[in-house]
Amino acid sequence: MTDLDARALRDAYDTQVRPELPDPVPAGVTIERDGPLFRVLGLDQRGFLTYRTLDGLAGAELDALIARQVELFRARGEAVEWKLAGHDEPADLGDRLRAAGFVPEDEETVVVGPVAPLAAAVPVLPEGVRLREVTGHPDLERIAAMEEEVWHDDRGHLVHGLAREIEADPQSITIVVAEAGETVISAGWIRYQAGTGFASLWGGSTLPRWRRKGVYRALVAYRARLAQQRGRTLVQVDCSPDSRPILERLGLVAVTTTTPYVYTP
Repeated sequence: MTDLDARALRDAYDTQVRPELPDPVPAGVTIERDGPLFRVLGLDQRGFLTYRTLDGLAGAELDALIARQVELFRARGEAVEWKLAGHDEPADLGDRLRAAGFVPEDEETVVVGPVAPLAAAVPVLPEGVRLREVTGHPDLERIAAMEEEVWHDDRGHLVHGLAREIEADPQSITIVVAEAGETVISAGWIRYQAGTGFASLWGGSTLPRWRRKGVYRALVAYRARLAQQRGRTLVQVDCSPDSRPILERLGLVAVTTTTPYVYTP
């Protein structure tokens, strides 16, 4: 890919994927507008702040926008995530967030690429492993338990969040597990961005003893085929340093980074 291709893919990501609002909006979720910023309440274990662009806000006006979010979530007694892209302007936005009490978490890389090559891949699963689409509460709990084993923290919010997305529109998301016997060894889900050519891939955590065996690649290819069946032509992933090399080998291109800046009252 050339630099021009990467820029074109980033522009497509900015115009079609961002500001990454739930569509349809699950029951119990509220979206509020504050200038160029969208505030999502009730979607996850913490609030979420997102935007396509800050429309040139800088200096005191930007600080005031940030301060309003801090005051609101302080009053709610609730943590909130400001999702900062590496190419967001102004360049000192991260510094301003830190000065207001937001703390950056681990940076991820946003990769984007065409669906067709991913869908054409045919990774070989280890013997005894199968992929299965799931929707039921017991399977969502098994996914959360697997993620808790991988990450050593509470993932119960996944159960409620994914269940509400399925309830709001079962056609907007597909959840896939990789199983070895009765054990969920990996899981991922795909969201089909309404009104766009994009699908986005999420999850992908894999139990340590099952890594480097083709399970993650198989989950990516399976979900890419689902995207292709629904007419999506581009796929986007916010990926960790572990999964980035795999996705780049499969043809996805790094277009920016994303960092969660979290304010906790």
